[in-house]
This record gives sequence, structure tokens and C-alpha cells, in this order.
Amino acid sequence: MALTGRAALLAALGSLPVGIWEPSWTGILAVNTPLALACACDFALAAPIRHLGLTRSGDTSARLGESADITLTLTNPSKRPLRAHLRDAWPPSSWQPGTEVAASRHRITVPAGERRRITTRLRPTRRGDRQADRVTIRSYGPLGLFARQGSHRVPWTVRVLPPFTSRKHLPSKLARLRELDGRTSALTRGEGTEFDSLREYVPGDDTRSIDWRATARQSSVAVRTWRPERDRHILLVLDSGRTSAGRVGDAPRLDASMDAALLLAALASRAGDRVDLLAYDRRVRALVQGRAAGDVLPSLVNAMAGLEPELVETDAHGLTATALRAAPRRSLLVLLTSLDAAPVEEGLLPVLPQLTQRHTILLASVADPHVANMAEARGDIEAVYEAAAAAQAQAERQRTAEQLRRHGVTVVDAPPENLAPALADAYLALKAAGRL
Repeated sequence: MALTGRAALLAALGSLPVGIWEPSWTGILAVNTPLALACACDFALAAPIRHLGLTRSGDTSARLGESADITLTLTNPSKRPLRAHLRDAWPPSSWQPGTEVAASRHRITVPAGERRRITTRLRPTRRGDRQADRVTIRSYGPLGLFARQGSHRVPWTVRVLPPFTSRKHLPSKLARLRELDGRTSALTRGEGTEFDSLREYVPGDDTRSIDWRATARQSSVAVRTWRPERDRHILLVLDSGRTSAGRVGDAPRLDASMDAALLLAALASRAGDRVDLLAYDRRVRALVQGRAAGDVLPSLVNAMAGLEPELVETDAHGLTATALRAAPRRSLLVLLTSLDAAPVEEGLLPVLPQLTQRHTILLASVADPHVANMAEARGDIEAVYEAAAAAQAQAERQRTAEQLRRHGVTVVDAPPENLAPALADAYLALKAAGRL
């Protein structure tokens, strides 16, 4: 039950003259008794809340930054019309800041025995599952003096997926892949180590590609053509430990790593390679294996949706053992982790030989562009000290990268907006060199 502002205003206006001209309990009762009776009648005529029927439909997933429309169907089985205000409650991160009140509250009228649909538009600000809370309805009588109020639970879940902002780079990377395959009209010959076919020699071809046996059997010089290896196994390893929680710009490092992993997965699946995913800190947080090429990207996006950084130190020994079980044969292991000196030297370097002796390792790390800006700052003493600290951090990061390269690891270190295309370029370079 709820008393409306209209009833309170009428009570105040009626009591004011009594209080000025003849203040007494009799005068107050004479004014408020009819108002109380009117409120009781209004309450009796308001449509009941308990027997309303509510069902949901609409979107079950949306990319971060996009909107999701959820339709709530409200059925009024009573014999009284429903005049109501409705609040469709969701977690605060389901809307942009400051827009929740306008998006979640609705005014609705449902005649007796009919139904109406209400659409609530969500615009989530975080990844993961967003679950609907209560639907609260305040049903008013015809006079608007008194209202019935109640809540219903109408379950619904919207999964907020990673945005995949690096998708814009995919066409250019696929064009480069077609060049490697020799399938474009550009003046570039297909590279790789797998034999593809024989064709007639043309001036400019590498003489080392001439097939002398085939040439002896025909009247023209024949050369071998090659293509990049196919059906290779790629394991994307996301480090979800404490270093992935550090924010670079407006998002944690893990989000940039996931975006880079999605671009690489889309590219590798188009190239005919098999892509798996492992997210690990002290235990497995996500694992995607054995998906067909057309199902790889949706599976990865769905697995990454609820992935959040854990504020624990990553267990490098456990990560190595799990990665070796997930990739029993020679594969390309893409480690998306930090290049900070302490985690690498104390965690990764001691176990790195177990990985490099069986697999090709590609390590990608998110660099902080703010550090680069600090290193270039000048003007006052504080800026000079900041520049010195930034230069020291950069030098330490470069030393760590050199240590990894000496162990045969390919290192990609780039800011968030450049990490995905840089990682894709490194993959294409390994493919062209026949190192997968």
C-alpha cells in the first residue's frame, strides 16, 4: 500500500483553514474523514498486483557498448483496469551512468482482461551476465489517492559479450593471408613450406624452386609453388591473474588481451588452423577445445564474457602443466600475459624450457601508453623525474623481452589499440616463415 502525493496535498489543504480559523480535533476529523473514505474506496478499486501475469522475451546477449531490448508482457486477469507505474530493476551496470531512472521506469494502463508489452532497453557497461531483479508495480485507483504496491520476480539473463573492436583490422589481415597463399593478383608469390603445385617457370621466379625431375619429363621448366602450413594447432593462453587487472586507459589489461585473442582466432580459423583457448591463474577459468572453424569465434566470445581478473599471483607451474595437457602435440602457444620483470623472472622463465622444447611460443603483452608519454615529458623538475622513472620502466621491460627472445620466444609488446594487429602480424610472419 502507498499513499500518493495527491492525498497528502489534499489533507494539507483541508487542514490548513481549520488550523487558521478553528483549530480543533473536530475540525481536523471533519476534513480528513471524507478523505480517508475516498482513499479506502480508491484502494478497493485499484487493480490487484498479486494475480498479474508477467513474462519476458527479447535479447539474451549483446556486445559491450551495444543495447539489448527486453520485452515484459503484463497480463491483467482482474475485472478492474490497471493504472500503474512499473519499475523493471536490473543491476546498476546494465545502463550508462545517469540513465537508469528513465530506462527502467514505465507508466502503463492495461484494461481488464487484456495484456500490454513494455520494452526496457539495456546498455551494459561491463561484460558478464546481467540478471533481472524484481519488477515492482504500483497500481493506482481511479482517484489517484491510494495505491497497491507489490513485486514479482521474472527471471531473465542477458550475457554481455566482449566488444571485439579489433574486427576492423580483419579484412587487411585476411588480404595479407591471401597473399601468403598466392591467391591474389598482386605481384607476390605464395610463401610457406607445404608443397602446393607445379607450374611453368616465368622470369623472376626463384631458381631454387625449379623441379628438375618434372622439367625432365616435359618440354618446359617447371617450378614448385608453396603455401603456408594448414591445420596447425594454436592454443591461446590468457593470464587472468593479478597483472591482468591493471587498468590501461579505461579498461583492464585483460580486456585488451581478449580483443587481441579474438582477432587472432578469427584470422587463424580462416587460415585453416585449429584454435583453442585456455584462461588460467591458479585454476582453469575458461577452456574451449575442439571447435569447428565456424564455431570457434562464438565459443571464444561466450567463454570470455564472464571472465574477470583475479587478484592472485598466477601459478606458472600450474599454467604450464595445463597448457601441455591442452596441447599434447607441437603447437603455437600464444601467451597473453604481462612483461613485468618480477612475474616473468620468478614465474615464467623457470618453466619456459618445458614449453619451448615442445612448442613455438608467442608472447603478447599490453604496454601502457601513459608510460611512453611520461618518458617524453619535460618542462619542470617533477616532469623530469617522471620521465626518468618511465625510461627506467621501459628499459626494464625491454630487458625482460630480450631474455624471452634468447629463449626462442617471439615477443609482441604494444599499447591496447595496437596489440591486436601487431599480434596478427606476428602470427602471419611465423606462418610465412614456416615456424608453426
